[in-house]
Amino acid sequence: MNRIPSITDAELEIVRVLWLNPGCYSSEVVQQMRDRMGWSSNTTRTLLSRLVQKDAAGVKLEQSSRRMQLFYPRFSEQEYQRSETTSFMEKMYGGSIMPMLANFLQDKMLNSQEIEDLKTLFDNNGRIGELEKRESE
Repeated sequence: MNRIPSITDAELEIVRVLWLNPGCYSSEVVQQMRDRMGWSSNTTRTLLSRLVQKDAAGVKLEQSSRRMQLFYPRFSEQEYQRSETTSFMEKMYGGSIMPMLANFLQDKMLNSQEIEDLKTLFDNNGRIGELEKRESE
């Protein structure tokens, strides 16, 4: 996995649009952010520029035009989630999962299905394929 650049919450909102619509025009991103967040065109375009500068988003010119820019994410949602989870675990729990789980379970009662799902997850050494397979049935 490539190193994921640090992005702000506002920049993450733009990246979420790019995950759903990779290779979309800046005007499409502007419209979606206006609809979703009420942002101005300038705000969205500034954040897009920052994402490109940080190498969190890429941009390419449409072949038929020198002015039409297509934006795309430079990492997947899953890569971002893993990176953020690792960062959180390091910062809050020194990288150890046991204190994090203990802290989480103090505030939440798990139902029997959640317990079974966790057992399956642990039995498969963290691979979620079996859980996903069971949930789709």
